[in-house]
Formats: sequence, structure tokens, C-alpha cells
Amino acid sequence: MIARRLALGAALAAPALLALRPAAAQTAPAPVPPSPQAPGFYRFRLGEITVVMIHDGMVFRANPLEGLVVNQPASAVQAALEAAMLPTRNLVNPYIVTFLETPRGVVAFDAGTGAGQLPAGTGLLPQNLAAAGIRPEDVTLICVSHFHGDHITGLTTADNRPFYPNAEVAVPAAEWAWWSEEANAARSPQFQRGNFANTARRFGPLRARLRMFEDGQEIAPGIRAIATPGHTPGHCAFHVSSGGEQLFVTADAAGRPELFLRHPGWHSVFDFDPVMAEQSRRRLFGRIAAERARMAAYHFNFPGTGFIAREGDGFRFVPADWTGVV
Repeated sequence: MIARRLALGAALAAPALLALRPAAAQTAPAPVPPSPQAPGFYRFRLGEITVVMIHDGMVFRANPLEGLVVNQPASAVQAALEAAMLPTRNLVNPYIVTFLETPRGVVAFDAGTGAGQLPAGTGLLPQNLAAAGIRPEDVTLICVSHFHGDHITGLTTADNRPFYPNAEVAVPAAEWAWWSEEANAARSPQFQRGNFANTARRFGPLRARLRMFEDGQEIAPGIRAIATPGHTPGHCAFHVSSGGEQLFVTADAAGRPELFLRHPGWHSVFDFDPVMAEQSRRRLFGRIAAERARMAAYHFNFPGTGFIAREGDGFRFVPADWTGVV
């Protein structure tokens, strides 16, 4: 399994950057559909294991100046995007799933968007997994960071069969407690209430292989949970260690780094509790910067892995070079 080295529904209410498009966005120029890109995976060594970043596609936010950052004026968002040489219309939001190839099997962090289940441009994980030489049946553990649709829809197929037939699924206990209890819907943001139905749908066929974990718990050898609530009530990051090296899998603790790392006090429209999300973001990325550790994120530009440096009151993402690529 590890030896293979071959050279990527629609009814959800709240997959990240797929909802809450403000009225102003309707006047923005229509994005040109992206051409297929290759390769759709990026592989590097971490101690005694191999990390594989798999591209699952992308969507556009037609007008990132309106509604994406809820505690800043459009002028500040525009200035940040222009400083980073990013477009102020049709900003790309990538989806990247992190996999570990270990002696005990393949571990996935989240499950992606699900082929053909979310809008066009997403759902490329199955074809890019195949390109990377990983079969769904090779995955023995899925560590779920949180229950937004772009992270759990890929657990099952369009007809709701498990996509990873042999995988145990580990989820944050706090996240499960919130989204599995329908009574919490009234206390959730309106556009996130679709997560309740999607949680029931995606985890329904997986209940026999589902287990909960708590903050700080070792989920599997070398993989430990780090509670980072705010983006959702039980959002979780992960610390991976192997052979004296470490990797932080940060999930959605920060969205686009040019906005939410450079300005960690900026609040995303997709954060359940923006103040708590900011606290978690500062704590997690402060630790990563202090330890000079490698990290992997879900919504950074592909391949979504690198390092974090402090810069003023915020942070700067430093993409990794090719050292360690296998």
C-alpha cells in the first residue's frame, strides 16, 4: 500500500464560502471556470511517515470585499488583498485534504467535499487520490476537525454509502454534542443550520465505526487533538509527530492567510463565535510560530503547507520549499 508511488449535497446550507453571498456580489464579473491543473497532490516526508496533500478543488467568492470579514470595512479588506496581490473580485477558496501514509495505514484529516455533491469546481479528491496512489480502502482512520459541509460531505457518496469502506471515524466530542442535537439549531447562525441534517446524513452509515475524542487526547500513535473552538463549537486542530519532527494540521483555524493570519483579529462570516475563533487562532498559530513547526491548512493555496512567522500583531505564512519532498 505505502509502496505505491504513482505520479484530486447540494442541499447543504453552510459549506464554507458557498453561502451568504451578499447582494453586491451579484454585480461582480462572473468567474471564468478554472482549467484542470496537474498534479493534484503534493507529498513530503515527516520523520518516519509521508504526508500527502490532496487538492479537492476550489470555489470563488465573487465579492470578498462585502460580507467576508464582518468587523472591517470593505476598504480595509481591499487594501489587504491588494497588498497581497490578490484579486478583489472572484477570490479563490481552495480545498485541501491532508493524508498521512503510516506503517499502520493511511490517515485522513477530514473527508473533502464529495464528488459531484457540492458546486462545480469541487469534488476532485477521488481522482487526485488515485493519482497519488491511495485507494479509499487504504484509509484506516479519518480525523474530523469539524462538521461544515466541505469537510464531511466526502465521508459518503451521493447515494450515502461510505466512501472510505475500512476507515474508523474520530470526531471531537464537543462538535458531535452540538451538531447531533437538533435542539441546538435555534442557537446556531441561520446559514449554518443545514449542518444538523448533513451531520445526521453523513454519519448515519458510519455510527458503528464512530468514536469521540477530547482536547489533548492521543487519537492514534503520534496524533493528538488540539481544541480550537470558535469556527464551530467543537472545531479541532491536530498535532502530528514522527521521528522528532512535527506537523500541525490547522483545518479552518484560519481562512485565507492573507486576511485572517496577517490580521488574526479579523472575524470571518463563517465563524460560529468570531471572538472565540480569534482567541483560538492567536493561540494555535502563536504556538506554531514559536516552535518553528510545519503546518498544513485546508483553505490556503495548494499545496497548503509551510511555516508561520510572527509579523507585527499578526502572522505571515511562509510556504515550504521542496525540501523533504518524496
